[in-house]
Amino acid sequence: MSNSDKFSTTIKARINKYSSKATFEEEGKVISVGDGIAYVSGLTNLMLNELVRFENGSYGMALNLETDFVGVVMLGEYKDIKEDSPVKRTKTVVSVPVGDSLIGRIVNPIGEPIDGKGKVSSNKFEPIEKIAPGVMARQSVDQSLSTGILSIDSMFPIGRGQRELIIGDRQTGKTTVALDTILNQKGKNVYCVYVAIGQKNSSVAQLARTLNAHDAMKYTTIVSATASDLPALKYIAPYTGVTIAEEWMRQGKDVLIVYDDLSKHAVAYRTISLLLRRPPGREAYPGDVFYLHSRLLERAGRMNKENGGGSITALPIIETQAGDISAYIPTNVISITDGQLFMETSMFNAGQRPAISAGLSVSRVGSAAQIKAVKQMSGSLKLELAQYSELNAFSQFGSDLDAETKRVLEHGARIMEMIKQPQNQPYDQIDEAILLFAIKYRFIKWIPVESISQFKQDTISHFKKLAIRATLEKNKAFDDNLIEQFKVEFSKFLKSYITSFKNYDICKYGKPTELDYKPAKVASKVENPKQEVKQLKPTKSSKKKTK
Repeated sequence: MSNSDKFSTTIKARINKYSSKATFEEEGKVISVGDGIAYVSGLTNLMLNELVRFENGSYGMALNLETDFVGVVMLGEYKDIKEDSPVKRTKTVVSVPVGDSLIGRIVNPIGEPIDGKGKVSSNKFEPIEKIAPGVMARQSVDQSLSTGILSIDSMFPIGRGQRELIIGDRQTGKTTVALDTILNQKGKNVYCVYVAIGQKNSSVAQLARTLNAHDAMKYTTIVSATASDLPALKYIAPYTGVTIAEEWMRQGKDVLIVYDDLSKHAVAYRTISLLLRRPPGREAYPGDVFYLHSRLLERAGRMNKENGGGSITALPIIETQAGDISAYIPTNVISITDGQLFMETSMFNAGQRPAISAGLSVSRVGSAAQIKAVKQMSGSLKLELAQYSELNAFSQFGSDLDAETKRVLEHGARIMEMIKQPQNQPYDQIDEAILLFAIKYRFIKWIPVESISQFKQDTISHFKKLAIRATLEKNKAFDDNLIEQFKVEFSKFLKSYITSFKNYDICKYGKPTELDYKPAKVASKVENPKQEVKQLKPTKSSKKKTK
């Protein structure tokens, strides 16, 4: 075959393959760019939250759809973008990868890994903006999500599917509470997502190191939008986090998500809104700043069995200024969430860690989210602390106190020591129930206040070896018989324990005979009712007496 024949067959084959389909691509032009905002004209069919691609390869998100132009927030580098540069539609809204491949990874708000461990191998992408599940798709919150923090699990319990706000001034231990909660989910089949908004890079790195050290990155994903990132990335970060969490919830799994913190998220949204020339409202925030957080936090909840039965538990964090919880953003988020943990600066500075205020904190789910053993032992704890704080303030003005006031103050001081807890050391729920048992039945009165911390550790290690702890772990509740057994065991333990104190005078703390506890006879259930009837029949001697 000659060369001319080869060329002619090639040309004929190309002609046969030729199709007359026209490729249609919408393209606009940049009007102006600066401060992370680009104004673009010519994209008339653009969707809200749609990604657009610029000439330098950076992406932006359409937020303002005006008559003649579009306001786009930049998600990447924009310094080399110039006026009249071309902008193309992608015809997709902002979406992020989801699935198990994100476990143990640190990603940015658009789902790109920043931990140096290579690409995220996920084929599934979900849009970050979704409508929250409706009322009929949910069920009530009645399963405990243990934080491992004694004061929270006893007084302000958190349930799976609840939204509990952590609020307080800066440097009062808010992140530590959230971190301890993540650490406590080890081995409990709960996935965790931590969203860092406007944090320092070093803080996120430190947190990741702590999670790795406690083997917690095996079930945790970190979404990081640091202080140096663009406002748009800080704005979309929480939505990225909850989208990742929703995928696991749909599979029937339980997820814990921490937003650290939503104050910086609101500031980022305010920055974007003002740059897009939206009208400012109270504290210069835009009018829809409530909707910003409500549509985010409403995506948390517990689904019913028909919808998978999974849950998302949200722990949003809000930073206050000088303890002012009546400011705009704090009151917004308080009204959206199912309770708040208020971190008090004065308590923190006085060495009470975690510095949770018993008076201002609340859980609107309450004892429905507690195991029965903890519920039985913690009923009066809040009241005792309230009495202590009131009398403690009063007692500073006078030295002559009656015996009952002294008793309340001494017991309250010991409770405050009992609920102190070092960071990154969460307690098991059964150990919490045992410590609360010691508080409820006043066994802590025999221990000097300065020795309470060591007493807690020794109590936990002592009961770990005993069969009654195993019984409590199995039943997850105290019955009358078990209460008597624990009272006897505590009495024995304390009798030997107080001998280790130097110059200890037992009479200062109570009567020595109180530690010689004799169990009350608990009425046992009669297995055979006939035997009971026989026992109740009167004897011959008793008949004679009655005659």
